[in-house]
Amino acid sequence: MIPRYQKFLFGILLVASLVMGVALWQLRERAHQRMIAGQDSAPTSAPEVAPAEQATLLVANDSDSSLLTQVHSLPLPADPGSRARAVLGKLLDIYAAPSAAHPVPGGGSSVLQVFLLPAPALAPPAINPINPATGRPKAPASSARPAEAQQTGPQLAVVNLAGNFTASHPSGIETETLTVLSICGTLHANLPRVTQVRFLVDGLQRATLAGHADLTRTYLAADATPAEGVHP
Repeated sequence: MIPRYQKFLFGILLVASLVMGVALWQLRERAHQRMIAGQDSAPTSAPEVAPAEQATLLVANDSDSSLLTQVHSLPLPADPGSRARAVLGKLLDIYAAPSAAHPVPGGGSSVLQVFLLPAPALAPPAINPINPATGRPKAPASSARPAEAQQTGPQLAVVNLAGNFTASHPSGIETETLTVLSICGTLHANLPRVTQVRFLVDGLQRATLAGHADLTRTYLAADATPAEGVHP
């Protein structure tokens, strides 16, 4: 004869099994409904990928303090600002590689934004910090031009670098100048309308790159003179 306490335990186990079975069935139904909803909301076509194009980079070489032209095939967006950020990202990825001729840590993520503004006829005043409300720096007052001139005239590129890039950049007038000029030359090579370049760091103006190269001035793209080019 089965003792009463065993019958009681058996009854409890039976009820718990039934409750767990119902709960598992409900969870299965919910997961099935979520899967169906996810399939219905999934895009019917793959997202567009920027087509690969030839990009010209002016890569610094510390051994002879030169800028060497390299041509790379990169997926480049149509938007000029995004295009500028993509080519500079590739340039800094080259510098972050273990065998770089101009070693600088950071890589492509060190380029936060590139803003393209109408280039002023005269040297512009200091670029204002990025406005948090708009996410863009204000154009210099002297850059006011007719709409047609703004669409076809020369441009000022404002390159916003990450603070960790400047913090880890090797210090020295020559190495810092090579980095700055390679950025300027690369921008002009891929966006010929860019004739002037200025720099921000984390959205703010900074005195120098790593203690030497002046980041408060406007750089001219013509200052970057490439040496003989190569195709890697």
